[in-house]
Amino acid sequence: MAAPTRDKCEYTSCYCEENVWKVCEFIRKEKSFPLEEFFVIFISNDNKMVPLWEQKSAQGQQPVIWDYHVVLLHDCARSESFLYDLDSVLPFPCNLKMYAKHALRSDHSLSPEYHRKLRVVPADCFLLNFASDRSHMKKEDGSWKMPPPPYPPIRTAGQSSYSSMNLQLFISMEPSVGWGHIFTLDHFLCHFLKDPPCV
Repeated sequence: MAAPTRDKCEYTSCYCEENVWKVCEFIRKEKSFPLEEFFVIFISNDNKMVPLWEQKSAQGQQPVIWDYHVVLLHDCARSESFLYDLDSVLPFPCNLKMYAKHALRSDHSLSPEYHRKLRVVPADCFLLNFASDRSHMKKEDGSWKMPPPPYPPIRTAGQSSYSSMNLQLFISMEPSVGWGHIFTLDHFLCHFLKDPPCV
């Protein structure tokens, strides 16, 4: 395992992007695996409605419809790829093939408005460029929708507004903005699975 066990990870409900940032920070510090083998995956679409199964907050066997979700992929050339999702009831980490089968499933049985896109960002790029002032988690009256993490907000060097808040650039599935590359679900699985069900 590249990350701590699930119970040892820094975790705050509804702050998946920061949970993944903390795992990336741990991997960079420990140096047990090359950081370049890791990719941060933002799952969303233009409608901000993406279903995922096997989530802790699910009701029974129904999917959770997220506006976006963030997970970490370990793409190791020497073995199968593994995915880290702190909000899933699947193993942590989970073999990507198992995660694809049980949590992602397929877009082919979904209405087009629910089709997933994935922004794939190298972990070192994510650590260098991601910033969030957590304003997306505040109500109009300034109160929190969900309690924030106990540590200070993550920011980058510099004085621009993007140095304190650029989460929207990672969530966006517009290829011309932000960092990384945009994949459809099928293309993502074809790219990262060792024996992909390519279509």
